[in-house]
Amino acid sequence: MSELHSIPEIIALDSRESLIRIPGEQDVPITPRIRQLIDSRPFQRLNSISQLGLVSLVYPGATHTRFEHSLGVYRMSLMFLKRLATNPRFLAKITPHHAELLIVSALLHDVGHWPYCHPIEDMQLDEVPDHESLAIQRLQHSTVPDILQQHFTFDLDDVSQLLAGDTTDPATQLLSSVLSGPADVDKMDYLYRDSLHAGVPYGMHYDRGRLIGSLCLDPSSTSLAITEKGVTAAELMVFARYVMFSEVYWHHAVRSATAMLQRSVYLLRTQLDFEKVFAATEIEFQQIMRQASAGTAAENLIESLFGEQRCLFKRLAQFTILENRDLFERVSRRKYGWLVKCAGNFSQVLKAATGLPLSAEDILIDAPPVGLEVQFQIPVRDRFGNYRMIGDVSPVVHTLATEQFDNYVKRVRIFVHPKWSSLNSSSLDLRDLLDQAIRLTESD
Repeated sequence: MSELHSIPEIIALDSRESLIRIPGEQDVPITPRIRQLIDSRPFQRLNSISQLGLVSLVYPGATHTRFEHSLGVYRMSLMFLKRLATNPRFLAKITPHHAELLIVSALLHDVGHWPYCHPIEDMQLDEVPDHESLAIQRLQHSTVPDILQQHFTFDLDDVSQLLAGDTTDPATQLLSSVLSGPADVDKMDYLYRDSLHAGVPYGMHYDRGRLIGSLCLDPSSTSLAITEKGVTAAELMVFARYVMFSEVYWHHAVRSATAMLQRSVYLLRTQLDFEKVFAATEIEFQQIMRQASAGTAAENLIESLFGEQRCLFKRLAQFTILENRDLFERVSRRKYGWLVKCAGNFSQVLKAATGLPLSAEDILIDAPPVGLEVQFQIPVRDRFGNYRMIGDVSPVVHTLATEQFDNYVKRVRIFVHPKWSSLNSSSLDLRDLLDQAIRLTESD
């Protein structure tokens, strides 16, 4: 038995003396020092932040919190460590100090999140920092540094570096791949948990136990790999992620709501107190946005999202990389301000084509953001000790992950105000109209 097996939290996996039960009939082991971290203000705040935000407008059950997800990621880190504690190469790199750093970082990885932060971060506004930097600020001004000093052999700076992936140390690089990599503890929890709460099967039907059981190290011992026994489970995980993006995270109605929220934040960005926004609970965020939008061009958007009657914008057109590569590539990964200008120009060319009195706020364009999703490329070790990338071993992974993932699960969509939902798009050449709007925008 290795030293890692003597870590209190790993012992607690099997002792079952103190547990928190979370959905999926999962028991999360709790030690006294972990309970202190859970009871801290930054972690308790996650109880008021939903994991999927606007997804619940389409999938009503998807109201689970980042508190629940963080407990799941913490539990998953223990399962990874328990498996890897039998690997001599892992033990040569990772001491109990490193393992406990991973455990705490997994638990605290989401404390910087604020309501609806992912779609707002995607806009890359100057006023909005990344949630990782907010996490460090929150942890610094809490009891967490004292808890770490009393019960662990590392400090908040060590946690910060691991969360940011800012390290050249081989051991910490290895930990970083466990926390944020192709087959990491975060994805292994959120795919299952999001699928469970959304009421869809897509993210649950891959063999997590088999995948964890196949974990090993890459040739440099600085990143995770899998043995060939885990390839099928990895293929199913890649497919699960593909379908969850396609059918849940980028469902057209979810993206309509997202586009409405993003446009509202953009319109209100100069008058919002972002410090209050970052500190708000989800309910408080909605109140802040409703108050700030009153009497502005954003009022209808916000009231349609958070008011008494939901009224989402309707999908007018959709462009994919397979069917409309040129238009897709010309609009994807643009700065958000460019998308707003393009939507305004599209409203003008549509107005000219139909004679309808459309305004700039009647059209929203949603497109893949600048930031890209992490690709699923992980080494596979065969029974002779040779390594090949999984995209070279599996045609499934080659198709779904070797190609740029975003381009196939995310689409360029044009949404229109519901009052124009009777607009007969079949009689319009929407590709030509978008082409005109793009040309106008590029000439500005």
